[in-house]
Amino acid sequence: MGFWSRYRDRRAGTRYPAGGLAPLSPAEVRDALLAINAAGVPFLVRAALPEERADLVAEWSVPEVGLRLRTRMRLVPDSHEVHTLDERWDRSPETGAKRYGRGPATKVARRWSYERGPDGRRRRVETFRFDSRDMRDPLVETVLGAGWTWRGVLSKW
Repeated sequence: MGFWSRYRDRRAGTRYPAGGLAPLSPAEVRDALLAINAAGVPFLVRAALPEERADLVAEWSVPEVGLRLRTRMRLVPDSHEVHTLDERWDRSPETGAKRYGRGPATKVARRWSYERGPDGRRRRVETFRFDSRDMRDPLVETVLGAGWTWRGVLSKW
C-alpha cells in the first residue's frame, strides 16, 4: 500500500477488520446493521430508497443543534467492503445559513446551565450533549465485527 492510498484511506475514514476474522455473508452484514435499531440508538438504520443509490442508510436528525446526519452504505460483496458516504446538513446558530458537507467529520455540541448544588454553591451542569461518533462508531464496529472493511468515499457515487 503506497503513501497516497494510505493518505486517502485515513482522510476518508477507512477502517480494516482485525486479521483472522472470517467475513460474513452480505445478508448477514445487512441484518447486523439493521439490528442496530434494536439497541436503543438515537438514529435509524433503514433500507435505502432507489434514488439514494445505496443498500442501507443511517439517519439522525438533531433539531436542538439544527443538524441532520446521513451515512449511505453500499455493500460490495466481492471485496467484503462497505463503501460509505457521510453527509451532514446544519444551520449556523449565528446567521441561520444552511451548510452541507460530506466526509467523516466529527461534530460535538454541548449546552450548559448553572444551578445551585447541594452545598449551596453555584455550579455548571451539562444539559445537552451531542457527538456524531455516537452514530458512526456502532456502524463501524458492526461492519468490522463482521470481517468487512469500512471504506469511506469522499465523492458522491
